[in-house]
Amino acid sequence: MLQGATPSLTGGGILAVVVTLLVTWLFYAVTLHLAATFFIGEVPSQLAAKAALLPAVVSLLLQRFGVEAGVVSPSLGVLVVVVLTVIADGIAVSAVYRLSTRSTAPLVALHLAFAAVLGVAFVNIFGLI
Repeated sequence: MLQGATPSLTGGGILAVVVTLLVTWLFYAVTLHLAATFFIGEVPSQLAAKAALLPAVVSLLLQRFGVEAGVVSPSLGVLVVVVLTVIADGIAVSAVYRLSTRSTAPLVALHLAFAAVLGVAFVNIFGLI
């Protein structure tokens, strides 16, 4: 017989959370490295991997426990998640790359732009939405 609800492909367990975190971390690291190379010049990719962990964790935690749990309304949730993720990105970039606030802001803006462009491209290529 058919079930009333369609089961989730991943089951929503800990494995799904870990894989989502790893993919998000990789995406942020690649886009941050592209932005840092464009803005600073030749930089080691390990710096981007270190700095990308904080915004990945913050964005996933806010989405999971902020929007889905009902702490923040879904319409306002996207804005809250984006703003707090950008702030976390700025803190991580400033600490890892040892930049002043004046130098961190344009790099974070570039990172946001690279992530948005690459994200839109991936959505169009793979048809995720």
